[in-house]
Amino acid sequence: MSDPLTAGLLVTLPVQEFVKSGTEDLTKRFTAEAIAKIPVLWGKIKARLTGKSPKVDEALVKVEGGDSAAIETITKNLDVVLDDDPIFAEELQLLAKDIKAGELRQVGLENVEAGELDAEVDQQVKGQPTANTEQIGATGLKVTGKATIKTKQSIE
Repeated sequence: MSDPLTAGLLVTLPVQEFVKSGTEDLTKRFTAEAIAKIPVLWGKIKARLTGKSPKVDEALVKVEGGDSAAIETITKNLDVVLDDDPIFAEELQLLAKDIKAGELRQVGLENVEAGELDAEVDQQVKGQPTANTEQIGATGLKVTGKATIKTKQSIE
C-alpha cells in the first residue's frame, strides 16, 4: 500500500477496543464520533478476512479476546487484500482518516532530528472537540540547519 495509512494502522485503530494493555481509555483519546466509527472499521476488516484461512480466523478470535500477538497475522493478510482490492483499500482509508481526525491529541511532527527540515503539517479535528483536544504542530525537533514548517490546523 502506498498511502501513509498502512495496513498496520488500519488494524491497530480498531483493535485498541479489544487490546487494552498499553492503551488509554478510548474516550480520553478520541471524540465520540471517532469512537463510533472504530467498530465499523473493525467490522469491515473482519468481514473481509473471515474465511481466508483457519490461521486468520483464529487470529481474528484471538485479537477480539485481547491477544495483541495476533495483530501481525491480521496485518499481513489485510495488506494483501488491500493490494488486491484498491476500492476496498480506499474505503478503509477514508474511514481510518475520519477516526484519526477525531483524535483528541494530534502531533504533526514529533522527535525529529535532521540537518535541514522542510515540512507541511495539516491537522483536522472532526466532530465535537473537548477541553482536552490538542493540536501540536511540532515538538521535540532538533534541526542543525534551515527549518521551514508550515502548519494548518482546523476544527470542523
